[in-house]
Amino acid sequence: MCAEKIQRLVQASILGFVMGLAGSGMYAAAFILQFGMMIMLVIAGLTGWCPGLIILKKIFPPCENMNHNDKDN
Repeated sequence: MCAEKIQRLVQASILGFVMGLAGSGMYAAAFILQFGMMIMLVIAGLTGWCPGLIILKKIFPPCENMNHNDKDN
């Protein structure tokens, strides 16, 4: 697994959690989490800076490195 794929899985999990909160009637918590995620995605989209991805790249290899290693073999 590479960092970018894990980030997408984490984002999907957060969205599922938000949907669960909204379904259980906790609208304020769901709204706050959803709004925070939207802000982070807009910042990442405009600047390319994503703190979650920076942390994940310290633990897991970036997908670029994994693709190069697969082509070398």
